[in-house]
This record gives sequence, C-alpha cells and structure tokens, in this order.
Amino acid sequence: MASAVGVLFVMNEFELIRQFFVEPTTDAMVRLGIGDDCAIVAPQAGEEWVITTDTLVAGRHFPLDTDAYSIGWKALAVNLSDVAAMGARPRMVLLALSVPDADPVWLAQFRQGLFDLAQQHGVQLIGGDTTKSPLLSITITALGSVASGQAIRRSGAQVGDYVVVTGSIGDAAYALRHPHSALQHRLDRPIPRVAFAQGLRGVAHAMLDISDGLAQDLGHLLRQSGVGAVLDWSAIPIHPLLAALPLPEQQQLVLSGGDDYELCLTIAPHAWPVLQEWAAQTNTPVQVIGQITAQQGLSLSCQGQISAWTHTGFMHFDSTTTSP
Repeated sequence: MASAVGVLFVMNEFELIRQFFVEPTTDAMVRLGIGDDCAIVAPQAGEEWVITTDTLVAGRHFPLDTDAYSIGWKALAVNLSDVAAMGARPRMVLLALSVPDADPVWLAQFRQGLFDLAQQHGVQLIGGDTTKSPLLSITITALGSVASGQAIRRSGAQVGDYVVVTGSIGDAAYALRHPHSALQHRLDRPIPRVAFAQGLRGVAHAMLDISDGLAQDLGHLLRQSGVGAVLDWSAIPIHPLLAALPLPEQQQLVLSGGDDYELCLTIAPHAWPVLQEWAAQTNTPVQVIGQITAQQGLSLSCQGQISAWTHTGFMHFDSTTTSP
C-alpha cells in the first residue's frame, strides 16, 4: 500500500476528483454529472430555479484549526441555508476547491462532511474544479427548485406582520469567542432549515437566513420591503450560556454576531398557529420576536425602553471584523 506521502506526490487533479468526489447520479434532472466539460441538467416545466454561491476562506470564515469534516459540512450548509431561505428544494451543487496540498486524509474527511449533509437533503454534486493554492478556499454554487412564482423573497414583509426566528440566536458568535464550549457545534456544523422552509410557501410573506447577524440581515429585509420593525429583546431565544453574560455582550453577540444560519421570516398574525403546527411537525423551534411597522428602521425594546439599533454585523471587507 502506498504511503500517504506517496499519494501526495502522485495524485493529480483528475485522480483527486475521481477518488473523492465522483458519486452516482441520483437526481432525474441530472442528465450528465461529473466527467465532461459541463454537467447537463433538464429542469421540469412549471418550476423556477434558485441559484446561489458562497466562498469560505480559511481564517476568515472559519478558524484555522477547524477539522476537515466540519469544513466540508459547513461549506455546503451555508449554501443550503440560502436555498432554504427562498422556500426552495436544494437539488445539486458545484464545488470549487483550492487547497495547499492534496492530503488524502484531509480530503477524505472533508468529502465525508460534505456528502453526509448532501445525502440528508438529496443533494447531488454535479461538477466543479480543484486547484492548488497557498490558502484553503471553498466555493460552492447551489441550485434549487421551486414551483413558479412560489419563491419567498425578502421584499414581501407587510405592516403588522410578526417577525419570527428559528432556533436560538447568537450561538455561533458565542462559540467563536469561547472556543470548545458547549456551542462549538453551532459554529462548526450549522443545520440548514431545509424541510421547515419548504412548508412556508404561501405562509411567510418574506424570509432570509441569518448569516451576518440578526440586526444586519433583518435590516436587508426591511429595506427591500420598505418597512421597519420593533424587536422585543426579552422574546429573542438565546442559549443559557449567552444569558449568563452582561447585557451589552449578549446584545452584541445576538444582534451583530453571525453564522447562525437560522431563518428570519415575517408572517401575518393569523398565520402563527399554522406556523407553530408545521414547526412541531418538522421539529423546528420557532419564536415571535417582534413586529413589522410602517416607520422604517430597526428598533429594540429592552427593559421598558425602545431605541434604534444601528450597529452592524459581519462585514466581509472590514479588516476589524472578527469572523469564523
């Protein structure tokens, strides 16, 4: 048997792809997968496609000591979360992988993390690219499908809507500041709310996922909908570890921290019982945390006072911003 070092020297790009990333085609839409110049996909009539891409860079989007399995999982999870935020079904992905070395042990673990999550959601890897690079970088493009006209956009929030979130908020930001805590898995292996989101078509007026901080991401939804919101601080679901921190630190992590990949959506008040029932069926925690207002901007109600929240979240080109 060849040593791991020997494999490093003899493995070329095509062997790497064949060994770690070629899988049998399982989606009927995929007429041709990995192995040619392009994949061939045949969409069905009456469907629209949602397409998104995200790049994760070592040291910028995840700590340098993150294990390979978690990197593979998270690289896919952040894209599936974007597809879920549109109420769509994720179908297939493209992977562009740049690595310093073709380490077969690392690649096997990375592949396992990516494919374990892909198999949970019936997602097919249909192509991509690999290259050697001084810095580890992973780019995934995800394609999803949704019935024509049924995608949930950011621009549909209506005055009087409830603002709802899934899960708990601020967990990943806490884990980044407190490595190896009980919340480490929330940073390393986020759970995209795929099944829950697909049941929100016709129920949610607007939706997005929380990647750069609750306040900043909700702000995008408010601007695109031309509305405002007041959040009730006491209603925002947070983990007991965060609740034990001083209030200013709690608010910084919950409102401006990122990487939770939970969903934030707006619904009419009369739809709340329907949403609760669907959440119970999909084992998804949900909580009303505020309400949409006609007055634009985001305000926070805390300890009997209402004030504007103007702090930003994660900024990709701000060198002072701490990111996973």
